[in-house]
Amino acid sequence: MSGRTSVPGGGTPAARGGSAVTRGGSVVARPARRRRAPLGAPAVLLAPFMVLFTACTLIPIGYAVYLSLFSERRSGLGFGGTTKQVFTGLGNYTRALGDAAFRDGFWNTAQYCLLYIPLMLGLSLAVALLLDSALARAKRFFQLALFLPHAVPGIIAALVWTYLYTPGISPVIDVLSSAGTQVDVLGHPLPAVVNIAIWEWTGYNMVIFYAALQAIPREVLEAAVVDGAGPLRTAFSVKIPLIRASVVMVGLFTVIGSLQLFTEPVILHDVAPGVVSTWTPNMYAYSAAFERNDYGLAAASSVILALVAAALSLVVTRFTRGRDERRTEQRTANRTEQRTETAR
Repeated sequence: MSGRTSVPGGGTPAARGGSAVTRGGSVVARPARRRRAPLGAPAVLLAPFMVLFTACTLIPIGYAVYLSLFSERRSGLGFGGTTKQVFTGLGNYTRALGDAAFRDGFWNTAQYCLLYIPLMLGLSLAVALLLDSALARAKRFFQLALFLPHAVPGIIAALVWTYLYTPGISPVIDVLSSAGTQVDVLGHPLPAVVNIAIWEWTGYNMVIFYAALQAIPREVLEAAVVDGAGPLRTAFSVKIPLIRASVVMVGLFTVIGSLQLFTEPVILHDVAPGVVSTWTPNMYAYSAAFERNDYGLAAASSVILALVAAALSLVVTRFTRGRDERRTEQRTANRTEQRTETAR
């Protein structure tokens, strides 16, 4: 017999990095201690990101929270004097939430989200499915053509569309007027703003959906065709469920971006009477900071907007995760039932 004691799985305790202890004449193997991974390389690789994240995100957020707790008070009845910061606690938050203009900004943003998000997601997904179909031609050309609007800066895009919206200088409005059709686009600013955003972001999200569709195994699509599924059935029953993660990601980012709506209504503010300086929460914060010099109120409204965005992100994430878990449980239960019936 050999003098070495073997352990389950092959090898000896010493060879596997463990140790052996004799208890009552029998040899018991101690589990090997896991070696700690070195922290040097990960720390070096993460250091640039952490520095930029701290400098560009954490510090500005902390400074905004600090400003939101103070208000500037001036002495001298407006004739010179000194300016000092006074701690007000949650006073700026109370002022922001108590201002009807700030609350109306959230209502305008909610209407914008309800109109913009379904239209943009539906159009982006439809175009991506069309480009992914076997009947599509010149796919590269249409991808580039649809993505080009996103390459145009948002300010330039808003200026171009403002030119097209303004009566008297817009060739489109003039042609419609000469045909006897009176169109007052600027009288209803919400559809005008939604149109600009759809024109700018549809192509970008289409590229994301198209890339996800290209990652679907061709065998799955061929199996659907063999089973008799047509193009529409394949799109709705096979392709869209398989790229659901991409749809959820785009929807989440779109919700966060919609809450930060600023560029388009600011450009339309000078020509559209319905777009006031506090039309969105971002515009309210901008007006408080740079028109009224009330930095505490501006910081408080910005923090409230950030908290709303974080809460909505959490709700969307939990909702989609819950649906995924329920679907996984249902599929597992169905497979178990099928195996049980097959065994019988």
